Amino acid sequence: MSDDILSLPPEPADTRIAYGPDPNQFFELRLPATMHAKTPYPLVINIHGGYWRARYDLSHAGHICAALTAQGLATANLEYRRVGNPGGGWPGTFEDIRAGYNALLHSAEEYTVDSSRVLIMGHSAGGQLALCLAAHEPGGVRSVISLAGVVDLQRAYELHLSHDAVVEFLGGSPEEVPIRYREADPMQLSVRAVQILLHGSNDREVSPNFSRTYVANKNKRTGKENVRLVEIPDAGHYDLIDPRTAAWKQVERAVLQLLL
Repeated sequence: MSDDILSLPPEPADTRIAYGPDPNQFFELRLPATMHAKTPYPLVINIHGGYWRARYDLSHAGHICAALTAQGLATANLEYRRVGNPGGGWPGTFEDIRAGYNALLHSAEEYTVDSSRVLIMGHSAGGQLALCLAAHEPGGVRSVISLAGVVDLQRAYELHLSHDAVVEFLGGSPEEVPIRYREADPMQLSVRAVQILLHGSNDREVSPNFSRTYVANKNKRTGKENVRLVEIPDAGHYDLIDPRTAAWKQVERAVLQLLL
């Protein structure tokens, strides 16, 4: 499939809810059409990609959120400050992810979602943010899915991925800001949540070697993390966030396995 999913307008969300004063601190909530006031639904919190840059927003991720909501799940499409926005980059971007996550949990009853069944999912750079959130919220996040994630920031730096996007995000090289790399890099963090990494074998934007190496290293280094890889043959970077593709069926299956 082409990357036209990035420009195709999604169905509108049910509501937009702010979790902070900045215009980029909000999430779009979608609830199943069959929702009853006393029946809380499992929740997927989705974190969009775009190499942490301001020119990419959450709009395109509305498609996968709508698709999951059609399967009976509540979804929250999370927006956050990015590189190019005031306060974006590290740590502001990650502070927003944590703030949005906690706002959702604290208001779970109000939104009719089940706070005990929450999945964090992120695509590309959003995969890094999702795993990072799981590492820094070990008592809360129980399951996380990375879709073609940039899950090794040291390697992203070495490859100059997307014209040194990780340098822009973290504010320097590993030698210049080593603490930031240790705080932000999923490869260096301990993640207690159940982790499923899905990656297309034909991904030309973020090599599947990112997810392969992550899973192999985690299993070899600690043996204590519950992490597995689902590599999807012939799938590209955007197939994983396009509900029209065959690859999406595997993403949907992984989500439902973790939540239902």
